[in-house]
Amino acid sequence: MTIQPSHQRESPVTPTENTSGKPEPTDPHDARATAGTGAHPATVESTLPVVGLLDETGARVQDSRFSPWIEDLGRQEIEEIYRSMLRARRLDEMATSLQRQGQMVLWPPLRGQEAAQVASARALGTEDYVFPSYREHAVILERGIPAEEMMTQFRGHTASSWKPSETRTQIYSLVLGAQVPHAVGYAMGITQDQKLAAEEGQNPPPEAAVLVYYGDGASTEGEVHESMVFAASYDAPVVFFVQNNQWAISVPFSTQSRVPLATRAAGYGFEGVRVDGNDPLAVLAVTRWALAEARQGRGPVMIEAETFRLGAHTTADDPTKYRRTDEEQLWAPRDPLLRTRNLLEREYGAEDVWFQGVEDETSEWIKATRAGILAGGPVDLEQRFDVVYATDHPLVAEERGWYREYQDSFVEEDNDDAADASGPRGLGREEQA
Repeated sequence: MTIQPSHQRESPVTPTENTSGKPEPTDPHDARATAGTGAHPATVESTLPVVGLLDETGARVQDSRFSPWIEDLGRQEIEEIYRSMLRARRLDEMATSLQRQGQMVLWPPLRGQEAAQVASARALGTEDYVFPSYREHAVILERGIPAEEMMTQFRGHTASSWKPSETRTQIYSLVLGAQVPHAVGYAMGITQDQKLAAEEGQNPPPEAAVLVYYGDGASTEGEVHESMVFAASYDAPVVFFVQNNQWAISVPFSTQSRVPLATRAAGYGFEGVRVDGNDPLAVLAVTRWALAEARQGRGPVMIEAETFRLGAHTTADDPTKYRRTDEEQLWAPRDPLLRTRNLLEREYGAEDVWFQGVEDETSEWIKATRAGILAGGPVDLEQRFDVVYATDHPLVAEERGWYREYQDSFVEEDNDDAADASGPRGLGREEQA
């Protein structure tokens, strides 16, 4: 499916005079700017189509290139995608509530981006490696990491919520774009391992690729561009998955770029694909194809999943200060949960009772997850030294020794207070650090 360019189709929103001073809403998949908003007055019209396999009514659309990549997809798999997306959305709502109650330091909502995350994660193989940004909560869940572990970083209980070596999934990167060079380096390592095995006559390692997530805001960071240069130069098996949710905090995408992000890939010498990020079937198909390209040594691929951030950038943000409500209305029919429900009803006759059952099941999971999150506490900070390198390292051992000396320096002078094992001003061992 090629989505018709926005300048050739009518907008579902009735035009009204803009007296808010906020940017005019742009039609979905339209990267062109609106004059007078701080955006570019003119942009290069892109001929790169947006891949879509599902329209807003739930009807399938055939694409000769990408439809074959989801031929195996039946009702059960689509139901699982819907269930995962609903679980991610309800977790997002619960986490936002916990942050408002003072139980979490910060939370970056994912509402509206469930299809881009769930479907792309389902394309991953067992040997593939993931480098997320800070909003990929649905990806983390799809990788089998418990929500209770995922939340510890946002509660300030630990800097590393899970062990990447066990999950083949890196921890959240809170520094904009920092995970992209890490991902390319890991992918280059995969290629190097394959070359060494061939030179030494050993069995080749399993085919693997790297999937790295980042947003439209991070796409303007210098290290992202540098990473693409290295990926292209060394044919690194990496897929750059940019979730273009139209806003870099308060900066609209039309200000960030004159062209769709996927068109940049050609400048580095590899292919870029635009996909409807709210269409789970299209995202799954395109990501499966891209990962296969990378695994088979055909170099890197870039995917631009065009979606929309329905919530705030983080719980420290207020989008009503810079975004108009009619922009949200413009994207409402493209809600990934609504579109997938339409598909299940239209193609498989799914009834309300099934959807209510999934909602009830998710509600029970949320209750148990919330209880588990609140029951957790800070971990022993010494555990951090165990996950720096795969093997022991003298510098890490030295730093561990310094840490122990620091902890041992908190000695209670009053024997009456020693029993409670508290440090200065009543702080425990974990809190002292």
